[in-house]
Amino acid sequence: MPKSGYKIKNIAGYLARAFLTNPITMILAISILLLGFISLTVMPREEDPQISVSGGSIIIVIPGASPKEILNVALKPLERKLREIKGVENIYTTAMNNVGMINVQYFIGENREDSNLKLYDKVMQNMDKLPKNALQPLVKPFDIDIDIPVLTVTFYKKPNFSEVDDIFLYKTIRDIQQGVNAIENVSKTTLKGIKKPQFNVLVDLDKLSGYHISLGQVAKAIESISKNSPNIDNPSKDNKLVVFGVENAIDTIDDLKRLIIAQYMGSPIYLRDIAKIEYGTDIQNFQKVKLVQREKLKVVGEGVDKIQIPDKNSSFLDFGNSITMTVSKLKGTNAVTIVKEVKDYLRAKKSLLNTLGVGCIITRDYGHRANEAVNELVFHLAITIGIIGLILIPFLGLREALVVSIAVPMILSFTLFVAMMSDQTINRITLFAFLLSIGLIVDDAIIVIENIHRHLHLPKAKEQDFSELIVEATDEIGPSTNIATIAIMLTMIPMAFVGGMMGQFMLPIPLNVPVGLAVSLFVAYVFTPFLAKKLIKNPHDKSKKDMAIRKESILRRVFSKLIGVVKSWRN
Repeated sequence: MPKSGYKIKNIAGYLARAFLTNPITMILAISILLLGFISLTVMPREEDPQISVSGGSIIIVIPGASPKEILNVALKPLERKLREIKGVENIYTTAMNNVGMINVQYFIGENREDSNLKLYDKVMQNMDKLPKNALQPLVKPFDIDIDIPVLTVTFYKKPNFSEVDDIFLYKTIRDIQQGVNAIENVSKTTLKGIKKPQFNVLVDLDKLSGYHISLGQVAKAIESISKNSPNIDNPSKDNKLVVFGVENAIDTIDDLKRLIIAQYMGSPIYLRDIAKIEYGTDIQNFQKVKLVQREKLKVVGEGVDKIQIPDKNSSFLDFGNSITMTVSKLKGTNAVTIVKEVKDYLRAKKSLLNTLGVGCIITRDYGHRANEAVNELVFHLAITIGIIGLILIPFLGLREALVVSIAVPMILSFTLFVAMMSDQTINRITLFAFLLSIGLIVDDAIIVIENIHRHLHLPKAKEQDFSELIVEATDEIGPSTNIATIAIMLTMIPMAFVGGMMGQFMLPIPLNVPVGLAVSLFVAYVFTPFLAKKLIKNPHDKSKKDMAIRKESILRRVFSKLIGVVKSWRN
């Protein structure tokens, strides 16, 4: 009779015995693999990890003030007060005519919400330090989570549609922007290179001087019939005109032409007497977007991930002035899913845009790049697991290598589930942490299966129950495996306290590698013995040998009877 009753000394043995013949073990193993698959599918995908960056800008407007005045009476006093905020790393100031700006940068890793609140609170506390003619300061916090676009789409005027001008293009894209904004998890969209419609008042400075009228009088008169204050630009080099931009305020050009500015020698002076008035775009805006593209494109990818890339051997096409729409996502959401939904919306609007004479091309696809990076690293993970199994075959055997090859995906699956529950995203650094940890997490399963393999070839294995042999082999290596694994975990944890941009960027490594190592211990003590019992043959199992002998004898008797029947039939 096989001997039994091994006295367990370590937690490894207790876990091995508790789950070795327990029917829940198989259910637990399948559940862990399913959790890993669900986590890989559901977790938000990004190309790079999210970095906590805090800061903001304070804009102070003092009408009529010079840059030196704004710097001395507004920016420097407020800058000294902002230095009192804990966590501020750098402060930059910029002074211009009529306006000044202070940019505040916090240390990397500072809580963004708390930092924004402290910045706004400090500005409001020191409102009395500003000059009396200063307007209400504008505090605009930085928000890197939504300021970096995941998709940029450039819209351009097709060459054969002469009726498409800058105003028509702007109004068309504005409607498209409204629809994109309504897509779930889209945080904001912006338009670059737009030319907004407005009434342009081109003032002749010589006539203005002849009538003894100041620019202030002209601006005040226009302001009295407009909803928004006009933008006054600096005089041109030839000293002939000043640009007034009046947005969405006046119905027709005639309303402006008949506007009385002042009286000269008893006669009214109309705006048309001193300025040229026209309806067009905001000519004081010098920002433009130029779209230049290779004449030929190559299609790369399949299905949703199909994109067009320029063919380097083709010539260039210049589409002229264009409008670029940027699309940003909410923090912690899936860039791949959001980009796909925006693409689907644009695809549905493509026929309408073609009819209107507007074309579009995707100039930045963060979702495609993130998906490609994640898929590539997942593929490398699968290759690494396969290589580990092939290396183990000549040293331990096919079945032992199969046990380790099954254990590794279970470890990665549960680690990925823990990452999902802690609100992490799948990105290049997260998967790099998994690749880095494979060489570490596989050790525990190899140690357990190798010790089981060694015990099977000991002389006492002939008299020992196979289940007890597995428990004893697992329990035997428990203390040393625990210490070695914990030591490696402790070497990774200090990386979590590295400051600055690099510390935030590499944070997934200290978050996931120790978790993977802890899970590898559990898998090695629970599932490796269970799989060993199911997959590895016991060469000393007498019951199986006796059964094989009985089957062989039965087959021989059946075969001999068949031979006898054949001989009798021939006779």
